[in-house]
Amino acid sequence: MAAGAWLLARFASHKMAAGIFPCQTSNAPRGTIMENRGVTEQFTGETSLPLMISSSPLLTGCTMWVPFSHDPAKPRLLQDGRRKDFLLQETQIPVFRGASTAILGKNIRASDFHGVDGLGDVPDPNAPGLEFIQKEHAVDAMNRLASEYPGKISLVATGPLTNLALSVRMDPTFPQKLYSLYIMGGNMESRGNTTACGEFNFLADPEAAYIVLNDYLCTTYIATWEHSCRCKLPWEWYDKWVNMGTKKSDFIKKIYAHSLQYSRSEKEEKAIVDGPGFVSCDSYAMAAAIDGSTVTKVIECAVTVELSGTFTRGMMVLDLIDDLKKKNKAFVMNGCDMEKFKILMESTVK
Repeated sequence: MAAGAWLLARFASHKMAAGIFPCQTSNAPRGTIMENRGVTEQFTGETSLPLMISSSPLLTGCTMWVPFSHDPAKPRLLQDGRRKDFLLQETQIPVFRGASTAILGKNIRASDFHGVDGLGDVPDPNAPGLEFIQKEHAVDAMNRLASEYPGKISLVATGPLTNLALSVRMDPTFPQKLYSLYIMGGNMESRGNTTACGEFNFLADPEAAYIVLNDYLCTTYIATWEHSCRCKLPWEWYDKWVNMGTKKSDFIKKIYAHSLQYSRSEKEEKAIVDGPGFVSCDSYAMAAAIDGSTVTKVIECAVTVELSGTFTRGMMVLDLIDDLKKKNKAFVMNGCDMEKFKILMESTVK
């Protein structure tokens, strides 16, 4: 999986389904900003995220996507953000350009899994042009929105955390303006999918992940690699999902064909925890943001990221014995209501 990100913001009604998370009970209107790894590095189900949001009755208002790529030589990565936009027939959605490299400039790619363009290299003669890209930078847009709507925005990060790290460095008060933060990334049992102990999103920019987990003191929920694997969907369910005969299901089937081959490779099957299946990683974080009751169990503890280890760089560390003496604790997801999750996923392709 390559490095990059896109961001989606949608203002939500306060009618969020009750979950086990304490901050889900506010009556204030809440919004969601979503940062994703960009079309170059989305894992299984990255396309279902905007579709899931568009079909959710819990969310209303405007939307913003901010694609970014850790490879500035590939402008089509930004165009692909608009391809999902056009699929949803929401052509008024603004697209913002984000960071072009990891904090230290050391980038890794995901083209083996997602294709060079991040959407399976499916030809698209009608792909929208770059004239849709906003002049404002993604990080500036994130900081502006948080200032305009303090305490009313949840940030959903499903890719390398570069933009989030830059946001807090530009404005140290940015995290405290958020309602909550949802992250797909990291691991909780040292299981890796890119290196032996490295999950892609954190490994793509360990310094950014370290900054976010230590400087964001807002309520934080994390869907790790192991959690995503244990909450996988059967391949039989996937086959039915992408063969529902709708425009959206056809779109997902086409762009995921490339990833499907890699998913069933020997290396990937070894990386998957607890057997084979469809692992829609990003969707677990987004589902939790849409409906907190999809999460049935969490581990509440301080977390950080290893930066120096020869074999463990990028690994998320769970401090279960309070050795770090951090006051701020994260909620690490450790259980999912699969029936509710399936309903959300199935609604995306209708």
